[in-house]
Amino acid sequence: MNHLLSPDELALQARAREFSQKIVAPRAGAIDRDEQYPWDIVKALGDAGFLGMTMPKAYGGQDRSFLDAVLVIEEMAKSCTVTARIVVETNMGAISTVMAYGSEAQKRLAAKLVLSGDKPAICITEPEAGSDTTAMTTRAERRGDKYVINGKKHWITGAGVSKLHLIFARVIDESGEDLGIGGFLAVRDEANKQNSGLRVSKREQTMGLRGMPEGELTFENLEVPADMVVMPPSGFKRGFADLMNAYNSQRVGAGTVAMGIAAGALDHALAWVKEREQFGRPIGEFQGLQWMLADMQVALTASRLMLYSAARSRGPGSAFPDPMLAAQAKIFASESAIKIVNDALQFFGARGYSRELPLERMARDVRMFTIGGGTAQVLRTLVASKMLGWKLPQTRDGYVPKPSMRDAAE
Repeated sequence: MNHLLSPDELALQARAREFSQKIVAPRAGAIDRDEQYPWDIVKALGDAGFLGMTMPKAYGGQDRSFLDAVLVIEEMAKSCTVTARIVVETNMGAISTVMAYGSEAQKRLAAKLVLSGDKPAICITEPEAGSDTTAMTTRAERRGDKYVINGKKHWITGAGVSKLHLIFARVIDESGEDLGIGGFLAVRDEANKQNSGLRVSKREQTMGLRGMPEGELTFENLEVPADMVVMPPSGFKRGFADLMNAYNSQRVGAGTVAMGIAAGALDHALAWVKEREQFGRPIGEFQGLQWMLADMQVALTASRLMLYSAARSRGPGSAFPDPMLAAQAKIFASESAIKIVNDALQFFGARGYSRELPLERMARDVRMFTIGGGTAQVLRTLVASKMLGWKLPQTRDGYVPKPSMRDAAE
């Protein structure tokens, strides 16, 4: 892959790899076992310049590309999924939304928090509104110069550790009219008792990614100043679609984390098949295992190429990656990663299944990435809609089928 990267990109990748191996890898097992957010790693990431890389220099960032972020994310994911997720969230997702659509004050607020080590949280999913985001019921009611938010979100990544929250809610004006779905910035700071109307009501007990809290947030008369509305040029009526573009970068990031886990698992497997001997020779000499290795490498290479392409599609004049490329990359990379990690574990036999090695942790972590940030099935619908040139129906009532040739004949 070196021929696809510039000298600067290769240098960044090498620096991230060294950081991952020396600082992140020794902590990965404990982060999972103790289910504790790694604040020490966050500080080290900040000191190394891996937080807010994609933000403009005017706000303290480095003006780096999404591909640069992808290179760093992959190296972190080889050692620790939680660390990789932190790099995703501080370079893509909510922060890219604020940088694209936020006011000057909003950008400076978000940049300050990210550079100080905060992982912004995107608050969309609700108990009855998962893939169907338009079914959300959380309300933001206009009252003078502020909005009052009431509702509940769940499976919010970073619940309890994030300060900056990008909250999606139905906007109700003072006359009671529903204006559509908007984004609101709120800062949670327990130390200073700010925003007591935003509280973590539950922490989910997850299968993997145990050092990254997933939780339920409850909003009870949460007051957000009107100047903290993140407003795309299209306004409330159409602005939700613009705000959801954040997920195009999030999907590239999530796909990269999955790919990085797979790359790390393959590294372990490759070393093992050269070392482990059975029947008087290294197991890597057996053709059946060689073919497994080859298939793993092919899938990993294809995933990396798709993710590089999607990351590069966010260029001058575009705040986010191309949605078609991002969706395809996440589908392929996340599904391939599950198989690669499971096959890597298989090489180790019973040892791979034990907690003695990182493979079982990798197998638990990687399973999330065909779910979060858009399930593989929903993303296939998105890809198909782009292929057909249709906006596929999201509700039964919203779809009126066109007469078929058979109907016309009858």
